[in-house]
Amino acid sequence: MSSTASSGRRWDGTPARPHRQRTLRVAHDSPTRLVRSAQSSRCRDCGNRIDWYTRTDNRPVSLHPHELDATTVPAASRWHVSSGIAHPADDGTPWCRIPHLALCPARPAPTPLTPQIAALRRHLALHTRRLLDTGTLTPPTSDTNPPASAQEPCRPARPIVLLLHIRYLAAQPIDTIQCVAQTRRRHRCTHPILISSAPAGTWTLVPATTGHRQLARTGGLMAAYDLTHLTYAEQLRWRHQRCPHHAATPGAADLALAEWEPFDPLLHHQHIHNRLPTTARHRTQARA
Repeated sequence: MSSTASSGRRWDGTPARPHRQRTLRVAHDSPTRLVRSAQSSRCRDCGNRIDWYTRTDNRPVSLHPHELDATTVPAASRWHVSSGIAHPADDGTPWCRIPHLALCPARPAPTPLTPQIAALRRHLALHTRRLLDTGTLTPPTSDTNPPASAQEPCRPARPIVLLLHIRYLAAQPIDTIQCVAQTRRRHRCTHPILISSAPAGTWTLVPATTGHRQLARTGGLMAAYDLTHLTYAEQLRWRHQRCPHHAATPGAADLALAEWEPFDPLLHHQHIHNRLPTTARHRTQARA
């Protein structure tokens, strides 16, 4: 009778120790609650791999997944990562990170380029060509002549939100904004942050201004989803993009970046609408 099954050792005599799964936790003093292992993605324009990080101003930035020799990267394109936060500066080390936008072959090349960066762009361009040839990558198409119904939607695709007395541009309609927290099964929470049991915002018309100048093309007003009348805790829940359950669970990590983008009326003028969404017009659009 063989005794190898109870000996606790493999055939070569090495200890047979069972693999223990480690629980992924976020340090209490971490400046970001984002789980880094979940933030690898691919550029939707070129198909190459990117890593998402949070910048110092809480906005997302896509970086090339590998470090590069700092001497081969222009000073203006040098980034470094510290405690999960991406900093647009050189930290003095021989290595640095570079934004993917500086390498993306689907975008115009910034100038000037060092020979090493130009060679890396060509390598990524070849990979993009392989993806296109095999049908793996379908580049997004831009509709230069949208239909009239899409130019002034009753349900804004990217609404402007007033939150903590700051104007943000949401990435999707208000009722579809999803919680970014990680569940116990290590999946992203599927609950929306707008629920019937919690107080909601109100649509209102606010001045469409940039600095001290007013945008005359919109009639001076724009529709915005106002959350400033809610409590401070409730506004923080919206800012952190969490459902009420995970807002009460501070130990849960985030599996995605909060999708709020600081609103700039000059850069985001196409998302400005000078009329309020109404229930009646939603029904009309649904029948159409």
